[in-house]
Formats: sequence, structure tokens, C-alpha cells
Amino acid sequence: MGGEDATIRIYAACLAAYNNGIQHGRWIDATLGEDHIWDGIKAMLAASPIQGAEEHAIHDYEGFEGVSLSEYESVQRVAELAAFIEEHGAIAGKLVEYFGDLEEAKEALEDRYCGVHSSVADFVQQITEETTTIPENLQYYIDWERMGRDLAMCDILAIETGFEEVHIFWQH
Repeated sequence: MGGEDATIRIYAACLAAYNNGIQHGRWIDATLGEDHIWDGIKAMLAASPIQGAEEHAIHDYEGFEGVSLSEYESVQRVAELAAFIEEHGAIAGKLVEYFGDLEEAKEALEDRYCGVHSSVADFVQQITEETTTIPENLQYYIDWERMGRDLAMCDILAIETGFEEVHIFWQH
């Protein structure tokens, strides 16, 4: 049923086996869609050492980039999250974690994304230099760090996903 090598996956466990002290479950690739996940769960339950097993739970997961899944997370939500994270990478998971809502995370990425920068200060410097002519004799007196801090207080959301990898979003 695949999924052992997938980077975004869930471990679906059979609750009947679990309640009888037996660990029985299967890693399932969450990026292949809702139908694939359900097929994996059904196959895992059919292979259960407990006859007539019907219930499952998510006992582990990997690759969701900070997003927490509950034991009884809907398969639809798991598939949607996996698709979003697979398409956009770590920033997708960080946005869902920040907003707590997949739709808000999608909206932020589609409508308010300013790109990835090495720091907030670099973003502020870039946007300032693109929109303002700074006299050469004043360029050395500008404190980009402070300007970045001020902008981050109300106007932008900055999410760091790695070394010198800061994703910037407008707040409004």
C-alpha cells in the first residue's frame, strides 16, 4: 500500500488490536489523496489480527511541518494538509500552525506573500530601496534592523523556516 518511504505520512493503527495489547497498523502516504488513505486504512483493518476490526486512530505522523494531528483527525483534513505542505513546503506547515486554519494559511500564501529573505532587515532594505530614493550620503545612517523590528510589530508576519530563510507576509 506504499507509504513507508513517503515524507508526509500517517501511521494508522487498529484500535481493536491496540485494545488487546497488540500493535497493528500501517504507514500511509498522505500525499496521495483521501481515497488512498481510506484504502490504506481499510487494508490495514482487514489484515488485523482481531477479527472484525472496524476502528482506527492516527498514532503517529511525519512531515506535517509543525502541524499537530489528533488521533481522530478526519482523513479529508489529513489529505488536504498533506497536499498543501507537499506543494509549498515547510512554510505551509508553519502557516497552518500559526493561523490554526488551513484556509487562512492558503489565503496568506496566495494574497499576502512577499517572498523569502535572509532577514526582516534585508526585506525592509529591499522594499525601501525599491520605493524610495535615498541620498547616498545618508545610506550609511539607516538602521535596517530597527526599521524591520518596527515593521514586524504591526505590518508584517515573519516566519523563519531555516538559516537565513525568513518568509514575509503583509498582515493586512
